[in-house]
Amino acid sequence: MAEKVRNKERAAKGAPKGNKDKSVMPATGAAVKNSSARTAGAVNKGASGKTANKSAAGKNSQGKTADKKALKSAPVNGARENAQKAAEKQLPAQVVSREKPVVKRHGKPVEQAESVASGNKGLEVVFLGGVGEIGKNMTALRYKNDILIIDCGSSFPTTDTPGVDLIIPDFTYITENADKVRGLVVTHGHEDHIGAIPYLAEKLPGLKIFASDLSCALIRHKLEERGIDTPKIVTVQGGAVINAGCFSVEFIRVSHSISGAFALSINTPVGRVFHTGDYKIDFTPVDGQIMDLTRIAEIGDSGVKLMLGESTNIEKPGTTISERKVGETLERIFATNHDKRIIIATFASNVNRLQQIVDICERDGRKIVFNGRSMINVSGMARDLGLLRVKEGTVIEQEEMHKHHYSKQCLITTGSQGEPMSALTRMAAGEDKIEVNSHDLVVISSNPIPGNEKLVYTVINNLYRRGASVLYGSLEALHVSGHACQDELKLMLSLIKPEFFIPVHGEYRHLRQHEAMAVSLGIKKSSIAIAEIGSRFILHRHSLKQAEGVEAGNVYVDGLTDVDNVTLRDRKVMSNNGMVIVLVTVALAEGQPLAPPEVITRGLPLDEANIEVVRGLVTQVLGERDYKSADDRANFKRKLKRTLTRYFDAQCRQKPMILPIVIEV
Repeated sequence: MAEKVRNKERAAKGAPKGNKDKSVMPATGAAVKNSSARTAGAVNKGASGKTANKSAAGKNSQGKTADKKALKSAPVNGARENAQKAAEKQLPAQVVSREKPVVKRHGKPVEQAESVASGNKGLEVVFLGGVGEIGKNMTALRYKNDILIIDCGSSFPTTDTPGVDLIIPDFTYITENADKVRGLVVTHGHEDHIGAIPYLAEKLPGLKIFASDLSCALIRHKLEERGIDTPKIVTVQGGAVINAGCFSVEFIRVSHSISGAFALSINTPVGRVFHTGDYKIDFTPVDGQIMDLTRIAEIGDSGVKLMLGESTNIEKPGTTISERKVGETLERIFATNHDKRIIIATFASNVNRLQQIVDICERDGRKIVFNGRSMINVSGMARDLGLLRVKEGTVIEQEEMHKHHYSKQCLITTGSQGEPMSALTRMAAGEDKIEVNSHDLVVISSNPIPGNEKLVYTVINNLYRRGASVLYGSLEALHVSGHACQDELKLMLSLIKPEFFIPVHGEYRHLRQHEAMAVSLGIKKSSIAIAEIGSRFILHRHSLKQAEGVEAGNVYVDGLTDVDNVTLRDRKVMSNNGMVIVLVTVALAEGQPLAPPEVITRGLPLDEANIEVVRGLVTQVLGERDYKSADDRANFKRKLKRTLTRYFDAQCRQKPMILPIVIEV
């Protein structure tokens, strides 16, 4: 990839807005171990964790107390405790930190002036994406000389990024500390969690990646597409524990809209960090892999220092509907449209939904055609891994469709988001080998991602124009979310009972609403932090506080190169206001034009009269200067741009991009 020009966004120093100059303090009931607590010999377990000090031995938010005997009976996995101790022995001996040192007064952290502190034992939590936005998830944990990366995702371009193919995180913090990276752990295989891995792997050739079987297959495919030598990719299952430097990571099975999704329980030298990943609580999953709530509860009971919790559906009350509800809707659609060819557009990564469609087709004797590059690739991977079960002879190629009556066919295709080059979009526009007609029922089994509504409805309109019947989200229950709603988010917070909490995976309003929910469940607001891209927090055994931020932001990928902000600005100006090119040929010896100026416009309607005025202004500006003078030559273009800008603004109410070109002879 060509040299990167970054959108550098230097994170502001200090606390986020509303928490300026404040350390994030432990919640009531948070674990604060000191000599007075040992003297009291009591442990107070509350909604936010464990408390042990003399003054609070008999209090907590639940109104309960627990003595040493109760503490010993708490469910703790001995093997994991041993792994934690073994991991701590691997810690490097020294670190230089820029954070402000903390001293304790009456058991509370007090921030002092910034200084260099060697041997500091704080855990850095660095956010490179996925906070204050949907997508581009990437977080780094650092303890001394060890860094663990959590996810490395991308996001899709918007109308503000014309011509851009992909948006990925700025890897500056990672590349500057490349020798400290011990591994990348992946929560699941959606693009917003793995889409940027090929670009990171180019910069970190020895990167070790830990992910589920489907996620690993998707990552390998991405790396092969870009011709990148595959780094070490390790497949893990739910319940697996891996070591990466001083970190010990347990992968906990969760339900999501893709197979092989995990939450992460990360043992660190300062305590356990729990990352929820993307999840929902589905008690009737299609693949039978129920979310491991028992293990999550055990982790919460054994103590969690910091929880990072997804916030995507914080605005939606209740619980998320099971994926099986979509299957029931699809069964009814197939039963009532036995005389039509059925075309279903859905996300290729939703293997559980593909399985339900396959089961219905096999029951009804329909042949299946997978259409669209990503659908063909993902369905093939899922079949190879045993995640998608298909009987022999059920799937046929496009070339074999003519052998079967249209009413015995089902096409499963990409394009549910109206992507311009997707299979469904091409079919709707009449640009695909498969022609859509009145014999077809098109089922769009997804909801438009915010920002894609116009694209989706354009495809729907074009399908209707070709005579097809169309069913989509507002007409049928054809899609369910893969993210937890309010009641599920409350349950997760209640099970984990973190001492400190940072909401992630959401726009800023989502993070604030998740913060309010946590407060309503008994977590003190001072124990909650709101992160933005580039934020860096320091977690100690008794405190969490914000430190100086790191260089972070967006990198815009266009083809094989990166695009900077200046290029994006120029593209937006040209698309919104058009462009005027003024070509002037000057005899350098005389400083006089050799021919009348040529005016070329694009995206700006100018009649001949206006063009003549522009020519006159060019001649006027040139006549006011001694072009033989080097200083005047240097200022000519600048003066010409100012003059033409004022003219177009006053006469046309337009602000086109003006590009003067001078040919000196």
